[in-house]
Amino acid sequence: MTPTLPAARRGPPVVAALVAVGAAIGVGEVAAALVSPAASPFVTVGQAAIRLTPEWLKATAIAWFGTGDKVALLAGMVLVIGGLAVVAGLLSRADERPGLVLVVGMGLLALAATVTAPTFAPLDLVPPATATLVGALAWRFLRAAAVRVPVPPADARVGRRRFLTAAGGTALAAAAAGTAGRVLSSGGATPAGTALPAPAAVAVPPPVGADFVADGTPPWLTPVADFYRIDTVLAVPRIAAGDWSLRVHGMVDREVTIDLERLRGMRIVEAPVTLTCVSNEVGGTLISTARWLGVPVRDVLALAGVRPGAQQVASTSADGWTATTPLGPLTDDRAALLAIGMNGEPLPIEHGFPVRMVVPGLYGYVSACKWITDLEVTTFDGVVSYWEQRGWGRFGPVKTQSRIDVPRDGATVPAGRAVAAGVAWAQHTGIAAVEVRVDDGPWQPAQLAAEPTVDCWRMWRVPLDLAPGAHSLAVRATDRTGAVQTPVGTATIPDGATGWHTVGLTAV
Repeated sequence: MTPTLPAARRGPPVVAALVAVGAAIGVGEVAAALVSPAASPFVTVGQAAIRLTPEWLKATAIAWFGTGDKVALLAGMVLVIGGLAVVAGLLSRADERPGLVLVVGMGLLALAATVTAPTFAPLDLVPPATATLVGALAWRFLRAAAVRVPVPPADARVGRRRFLTAAGGTALAAAAAGTAGRVLSSGGATPAGTALPAPAAVAVPPPVGADFVADGTPPWLTPVADFYRIDTVLAVPRIAAGDWSLRVHGMVDREVTIDLERLRGMRIVEAPVTLTCVSNEVGGTLISTARWLGVPVRDVLALAGVRPGAQQVASTSADGWTATTPLGPLTDDRAALLAIGMNGEPLPIEHGFPVRMVVPGLYGYVSACKWITDLEVTTFDGVVSYWEQRGWGRFGPVKTQSRIDVPRDGATVPAGRAVAAGVAWAQHTGIAAVEVRVDDGPWQPAQLAAEPTVDCWRMWRVPLDLAPGAHSLAVRATDRTGAVQTPVGTATIPDGATGWHTVGLTAV
């Protein structure tokens, strides 16, 4: 039986539990940096949570937090772990076993998450095993120091000082280990300063009048810092340019492996393309446009020779994520690229460095594979992708949509003349018209900005005459096939939201 603390001494075991858990996490980060950054126990457990989370909950998280969904998940993990440590510490006043159960249980959870990860390798077990051992030793050491804090007031100050010295020293070591692990894990991938090859085909610059920024629309070309990011990784893969290669196999005449130097030596083109996330709700902001520089996917597939009967190409990321793209959009005349550059700069790490896929007209979940390392030519039944396994649609064509950017929902505007403005998109089909309706009045045609390419969004604006009072505005778009955006509202699952974006406002 281990010594028992009186009720007045609840603080030390709680601190001991918190510090012991922190030590386990910090040492796990260092071990992962030395073995495999993706094997960080903290990150691996988070990735397992992402894999196991129901789709409705993921969609809710994206709707609530947008591109901050990963920060929200990590913050939630910290709160849960901290709460469990507090409870374990309180329960450990009379017995050290509750705290030990917490540390070992967390270690076993990390080991299970590691073994079930898509990219599992035997050495990946080292970080969680090391973290568990260090956490258990730290707990026993600190808990022993905690129970040695004497109760009599004359000796309490000295005892508390000893305990705080032990706990503080362990906490500092844990923080240093965690920081060192993150720094070491962040090395290797260095896109900055990498010279890009000159494209054989240069993207046409947006003409004057491609947006209505003065009226409140976003700029036609999205700055990299503002480009939305939705993916399933908590710690982005960091691949050194010299270590990257792409394997092309499956239903091909010959298997091909291409390194980055060979890829950069192929025909390079540059094209502006708007990407849209399938999780973008009606009126949402998960849509951006960039100038992408890269090699046409059809050129890479031609090196391998696609066999008759092939229907799709499965792409795999360095973290094990998969997408399946119909063969047609990869081999027709659209700018489907293996991209190495974005807005005139090397591809940022967060957006897929060294190489990612970009396919106009398809939602990202079936096409925009980042950190891509593998292309398998196959049939529709040959590979079932990450999101298809979770109930999302197979083909993912972008739906014709439009959005009101100004006025914002709930805004108050001056009565009389006002301007509504926003964006519409139907990638690889193009936008032919946009109309806006005030309340239940007639649809009014909007002025459209110039359209450099059908693979990008199109800005619109329309002057309105608003009487004093409350009003609602609705917008709809017509694509170049003549199809009018449907008013029927649907959820993002399984293949993208539909419906007219509507905002309410008050004119005074």
